[in-house]
Amino acid sequence: MPTEHHLKVPRSARYYTLGDDVAAPAEIWMVCHGYGQLAGRFLSHLDAIADGRRLIVAPEGLSRFYVDGGGPDGKVGASWMTREDRLLEIEDYVGYLDAVFETACHPVDRGGAKLTVLGFSQGTATASRWAMRARPRVDRLILWAGLLPPELDLGVHRRALNALDLVLVRGEGDALTGAAAFAEQRAALEAAGVRHRVLTFDGGHRLDADVLRRLVTP
Repeated sequence: MPTEHHLKVPRSARYYTLGDDVAAPAEIWMVCHGYGQLAGRFLSHLDAIADGRRLIVAPEGLSRFYVDGGGPDGKVGASWMTREDRLLEIEDYVGYLDAVFETACHPVDRGGAKLTVLGFSQGTATASRWAMRARPRVDRLILWAGLLPPELDLGVHRRALNALDLVLVRGEGDALTGAAAFAEQRAALEAAGVRHRVLTFDGGHRLDADVLRRLVTP
């Protein structure tokens, strides 16, 4: 019978930024990509709000894989976790996001900056877990085309969720984040007394530049 063991190992991780030249940003955004995406490509969709007022940080999931089967020109994507060894995977990436935030924000004056955490698709669970445990105070949590993680007890976390601006975003044509699951999430939040607001747009499973512009602080 095999015996399972675990050990901590150092490794290299990758993240991307927009707004490195902003010395005292009004906002800092931590953005978590979806399943099978890479942080650099994902971050390019946030160019619409890279207006010199905010620092946008995009960590990349620690598990990369060939999305379409590999080969010399195979598309590479990344994932935040799987169900295998899930509790330690969660602990690892929460600690990783702490380290990315501190490293990326170290050069700037973040005293007056509001912190937005955005998760897209699979990244909504990642963003939610970090927002509930993060050392920095999170001002806003945006769940775009995805849901809160299933283990998050809304009754236990109601106060923490009500202390921030919780925003749910969905494209009306998003088949991956179905209307029924989205409505069920809203109903659960309302039943638990968790304040939230909803933004929708005419589109599918993607980021939308107009909605992003609506989300930035005036």
